[in-house]
Amino acid sequence: MADMHTAPETPETQESQEPQAHEARAASPAAASPVDATALHEVVEFTSGLIRIDTTNRGGGDCRERPAAEYAAERLAGAGLEPVLLERTPGRTNVVARIEGTDPSAPALLVHGHLDVVPAEAADWSTDPFSGEVRDGVVWGRGAVDMKNMDAMVLAVVRAWARHGVRPRRDIVIAFTADEEDSAVDGSGFLADEHPLLFDGCTEGISESGAFTVHTAPGRALYPIAAGERGTAWLKLTAHGTAGHGSKPNRANAVTRLAAAVARIGAYEWPVRLTDTVTACITELAALEGLSVNPRARGFDLDEVLGKLGPAAVLVEATVRNSANPTMMSAGYKLNVVPGQATAYVDGRMLPGGEQEFISTLNALTGPDVHWEFHHREVALEAPVDGRTYAVLRESVEHFDPAGHVVPFCMAGGTDAKQFSRLGITGYGFSPLKLPPGFDYWSLFHGVDERVPVDALHFGVHVLDRALRAL
Repeated sequence: MADMHTAPETPETQESQEPQAHEARAASPAAASPVDATALHEVVEFTSGLIRIDTTNRGGGDCRERPAAEYAAERLAGAGLEPVLLERTPGRTNVVARIEGTDPSAPALLVHGHLDVVPAEAADWSTDPFSGEVRDGVVWGRGAVDMKNMDAMVLAVVRAWARHGVRPRRDIVIAFTADEEDSAVDGSGFLADEHPLLFDGCTEGISESGAFTVHTAPGRALYPIAAGERGTAWLKLTAHGTAGHGSKPNRANAVTRLAAAVARIGAYEWPVRLTDTVTACITELAALEGLSVNPRARGFDLDEVLGKLGPAAVLVEATVRNSANPTMMSAGYKLNVVPGQATAYVDGRMLPGGEQEFISTLNALTGPDVHWEFHHREVALEAPVDGRTYAVLRESVEHFDPAGHVVPFCMAGGTDAKQFSRLGITGYGFSPLKLPPGFDYWSLFHGVDERVPVDALHFGVHVLDRALRAL
C-alpha cells in the first residue's frame, strides 16, 4: 500500500496477500451472492478488531487514527487492492482504494466511513468500551454503531468479491477517513481539497446513518435511507462590555448582554420549512397509517399529522425547521470583577435552502451588543429519492426483508458527505442493519453501552453486497 504525507511525501510499500485466483466476472444482483461463511465471520471479527483500536476524537486534534487506518489498509491489500494512506497531520490517517469496474463508461461510486469515535466514559459502561467483546450475539464497544460496523461491512464485502472473482459494474472508491467526529479538516475535508483526483469520476456516495430498522408498531419495520442532511452551523458568540468592580452598577455588562442573547436564541421557535426529502418522508409514513396527505397544500397541519404517525414521527420532527441550541458559555475570572468580554457557543443546524433565513434570524436574535460568527460551517445536502440509485438501495433492503418498509429521511446532523459534496458527489446514508424490536439504535449513537447484534451485521453484509453490485 502507498503511504502519502503532505510534507514530506514518503511512499511506503507493504506486502499484500494475493486474492484467490478467479477469472473476474461482472457483478449482478441476480448472480449468485459472493457473501459466504468467511464474509459473515469477518464482518464480526473486523467490527470487534476496529473497536479494540482506540480512535477517540476529543476534538482540537486530539486523536490518532493511524492504527485503525493500517488495520483497514492491510485487509484491503489482502483483497488485491492498492490502498493509499494519506495524512494532513501525522497520525491523522485516511485510507483510499479503488476497485476497477467492468464498465469504464459508468460513473464511479464512493463508499466511505470514518475511523474515529467520540469519547466514552468507561465508568458509565457495563463493559470496557474498547474491548470489542462479542457476548450473547452482540458486539460491544465504542464505534459498534458509529461507525466501525459499516467499515467492517465494507471490508467484508470487498474481500468476498476478491475470493469469488466479482467485480462491480462501476468503479468503486473506498475511503476510510479521520476526524469526522470533529471538523473533518484532517479527514474528508483534506481528501476533497488536496486529493480530488483519487475520487475522479465519482458522482454518488454512500455512507453512515441509514437503512437500519426502526420499529414503529408491532410487526412494522421501517428502514429509513438518508437522502439529506441539515447543514452545520456551529457558532461563536462574543459580547463586549465595560469591565469594572462587581459592586457597582454596570449598564454595559458583557455577561448580561451575552446571557440575554443566548436566552433569546434558546427560546426562539423556528418556523416550519418542509424540504423535498422531508415531504416525501411524511407522505410515505402517512400512507402506512392509511392517511392521504399533501404537505405542500395550504393549511397543512404538520403537528396533527405528526401526532398520528406515532413513533415514526422521530424520522421527521428534528428536520422540519432550522435549529440553534446554546451549548457552552464562558466569562470572567473573579467573582467580584465584571469582565469586559463573554463568549458562548451554539450548535446550529440549517435545512437545505435555509441558510439565509438562519443568518438573518441570528442577526436579529443576537442584537447590536453581541457579535456572532461561524465557528464551523458546512452545507446542507439533499439527494433525489425518485431516481435509480434510491430505487436500488430500497430494493436491496426489501429483498432481504420483504416485510420491511423503506422510506427516505433527512438527517438532523451531518456526515463526511458534506465535504465530499465539494467534488460534486451526491450522498446517501446507507449502512444496513436488521435490528430486533426493542433495540433502541437511535440512543446508541454516541451513547453508553454502544453495541450491534451479530445477526444485524450479517444482514448488512448481504444487503450492502447486493446494492453495490446493482449500482
